[in-house]
Amino acid sequence: MVELIRHPHIKAMDAAEFKRSISHTVPPKGLSPALTALWWAGKNSWDKAHRIVMSEEDTDCAWVHAYLHRLEGDLDNARYWYRQAKRKPPRGDHASEWDAIVSALLS
Repeated sequence: MVELIRHPHIKAMDAAEFKRSISHTVPPKGLSPALTALWWAGKNSWDKAHRIVMSEEDTDCAWVHAYLHRLEGDLDNARYWYRQAKRKPPRGDHASEWDAIVSALLS
């Protein structure tokens, strides 16, 4: 487990806790923009997730941005964002990719 953001008072979270938090109405405090977007994606709120990653320029958000476009079936746009994230497009299902991104961003 790691600190999610640079705030020492925010509790560390693992992937299982992150997944459980999806049942809440708002994301946990202290998540990075990329994790916040994944949280909204986990709630099937594609538009909210997309708005978050569109306003960021780091590679983590580019990775989530790629995932979101892959999820909607816009593969050309997804490939562009995978390149921006310096990641290869996955071959597995969407749920496995979501899990992999969550785990990577929390580690």
